[in-house]
Amino acid sequence: MECFERIFQFEDIIRNEKKTVTVTEVMQPSYGLYVWPSAPVLAQYIWHKRDQIKGRKILELGSGTSLPGILAAKCGGNVTLSDSEDLPHCLENCRKSCQANGLLDIPVIGITWGRFNEALLDLPPVDIILGSDCFYDSKDFEDIIVTVSYLIKQNKDAEFWCTYQERSSNRAVDVLLLKWGLECEIVSLDSFDADSPTLCGSNLPGNHTIHMFIIRADRRYKEK
Repeated sequence: MECFERIFQFEDIIRNEKKTVTVTEVMQPSYGLYVWPSAPVLAQYIWHKRDQIKGRKILELGSGTSLPGILAAKCGGNVTLSDSEDLPHCLENCRKSCQANGLLDIPVIGITWGRFNEALLDLPPVDIILGSDCFYDSKDFEDIIVTVSYLIKQNKDAEFWCTYQERSSNRAVDVLLLKWGLECEIVSLDSFDADSPTLCGSNLPGNHTIHMFIIRADRRYKEK
């Protein structure tokens, strides 16, 4: 498989800060091997919140090319990348993205949504969970939320920062969030300068409609 490197740039002119992330893409019909439009939006949020990222324990789910996770690591987060244990080529792609950025000590582990394997059960504490366009195939929605719910129950103050490309107004997760004791905050894209078709020096997200959410434990359950 032929690999391509793609560069994303993040800059704050006022603070004179800049980060560059190189990711590895493979042009074949596999979900995890190229950058989806939601990933630069999540990465932009991480860049906007980089002062909160430093020193935090971060897990990216469905990492694929790992743009958000790699940026979080470059901003000082203690990052673990993950993708399905059934997709070793995606896990290898995560490692290639780490290597392209000189981040050779980032753990890459196999976590399959909805499956309680050793890698998930043995995870150290987590503060922030990342996921860009995990909610792609509706058959996976509950498995994703089950995994996130488990992680948040193990880490009661943890948050799931996720971006989602709207494909149908009928594909909502509200009922599943309620079922699994979670609540959702919608984050306006213009609040972190992501309301643009071109982010991070790329041509993404284009004209796609992207939403940003923060999912937490339902306060009614936390208070019990």
